[in-house]
This record gives sequence, C-alpha cells and structure tokens, in this order.
Amino acid sequence: MPQMAPISWLMLFIIFSCIYILFNILNYFNYMPLKNMQSKMNNTMKITQTMNWKW
Repeated sequence: MPQMAPISWLMLFIIFSCIYILFNILNYFNYMPLKNMQSKMNNTMKITQTMNWKW
C-alpha cells in the first residue's frame, strides 16, 4: 500500500489551512447583524398590523 510523502502532507495541510482561513474571512466580511437587517427591512416595506384585543 503506497504512502504519501511528507511534502504531500505539508501541501495538503497548507491547502486546507488556506481554504479554512479564506472561508472565515469571507464569513466575517459577509456578516450582517440582525439589528441592521431589521432596520433595512423596515425601510423597504412598511406593513403595520393592528390587533384589537377584546377582553
């Protein structure tokens, strides 16, 4: 059964580390807080619903 050379393990580790770091960077800059998202949604569509409670 053939085994991988140490340089291949190193390259594999470097590639997966770069993918992991890139994924985290993209998620960090793509993050949109819920507070800002709600204010944007409120600005785009104004829907008000009133509920009359009869006790």
